[in-house]
Amino acid sequence: MFEIFAPISELLRAEPAFFITLSVVFGLLVGSFLNVVIHRLPIMMEREWHANCLELQGKDAPEQAKYNLVTPRSACPKCQHNITALENIPVLSYLFLKGKCRQCKAPISARYPIVEAVTGALIGAVAVKYGYSATTLFAWVFVFALVALTCIDFDTQLLPDDITLPLLWLGLFFNLNNGFVSLSSAVIGAMAGYLILWSIYWLFKLVTGKEGMGYGDFKLLAALGAWFGWQLLPAVILLSSVIGAVVGIGMIVFKNKDRQTAIPFGPFLALGGMAALFYGQSLAALYLVQ
Repeated sequence: MFEIFAPISELLRAEPAFFITLSVVFGLLVGSFLNVVIHRLPIMMEREWHANCLELQGKDAPEQAKYNLVTPRSACPKCQHNITALENIPVLSYLFLKGKCRQCKAPISARYPIVEAVTGALIGAVAVKYGYSATTLFAWVFVFALVALTCIDFDTQLLPDDITLPLLWLGLFFNLNNGFVSLSSAVIGAMAGYLILWSIYWLFKLVTGKEGMGYGDFKLLAALGAWFGWQLLPAVILLSSVIGAVVGIGMIVFKNKDRQTAIPFGPFLALGGMAALFYGQSLAALYLVQ
């Protein structure tokens, strides 16, 4: 069986441009699926939460139609027109339909093709940096998780355990064989990532009486520590904080928001994680003594 795939593997290894092109196409396709995850996972979580609350009260949850990442088929939220395969081609379908539902002409959010395009570009960039290798496969999963987490946090200010915890364990597994860092650095990074934000959370709460961030942020930074080790945590935290501060100031100045407006921190942590993925060694060299 492996002999069948050997020529394909050799072709991808020998033709980097071909591999990168396929990677971008693959990223676009997965980006389309990530749009489903971004929309449906929070709804699935809310339904599960309501069902658990009813169970604790000794009540039965009402019968509901099956709803998961596969069922029901994607449809227009306004007219319920089922999206066909030709209407679901990443980016191209949006352009062909001119950003409107084919049936009722309701506008389609531009975020759908943006998520697809960004995912495709990031997957292509990973292929350029790491080539045809096992590292690339793991890095792809890392990118997919961060794209989904970024959008979900923007929408709901939630970072689902269904994504953050598997991401953490996958990072530790990847570093079993010294993927990006040694296993000991990854384990310390996971512990330190969680405890740093946990400590900041409680310090802020003791001083102000308010919650400055959620537990999902702790778990996401722990996952980044598991992938890149404790050495890159200072860079990730600094980049995330600076970008977050700039965005926050911009919202106050240009959007007339006040200082009490909640801003999700997960997307900024994700940006720090992306920087670590592509520029980790360069970032670490800025402050680590060799």
